[in-house]
Amino acid sequence: MRKLPHVNGEQYLANRPDTSPDPVDVAVGARIRLLRKVRGLSQQALAEAAGVTFQQIQKYERGANRVSASMLTRIAKTLNVPVAEMFGENSVSSGIIDEVAALLAEPGALELLKAYGQLPRGVSRSALVEFVRSLRQSDI
Repeated sequence: MRKLPHVNGEQYLANRPDTSPDPVDVAVGARIRLLRKVRGLSQQALAEAAGVTFQQIQKYERGANRVSASMLTRIAKTLNVPVAEMFGENSVSSGIIDEVAALLAEPGALELLKAYGQLPRGVSRSALVEFVRSLRQSDI
């Protein structure tokens, strides 16, 4: 545990080790990544618009680095969303949105979903879903 600064003369201890990212930072990072991908922006393009390196964007998206308020404002403006959306405050079901954001953050997930959306409704979509389910079951 790490010691936090004195508050009203008392010293407080953090409940988590220094190495683990804060869950809020991870959730904000996942939303940045999801919105960036939905907008079709690369990490490099978002970094240039925000005035940081793409490595810094990677760290934000992983939750490894905390995003300052001013940087979050720049990122939200670039992604054309209100800052509150980065925290899920615009949605009653932000827990579900966080879960979807985490799934879409998986490599290839957004591309797979876009390809699915381009298939004609009916047999093709059903066949793809069954194929993916069979892959999941064969790995169990």
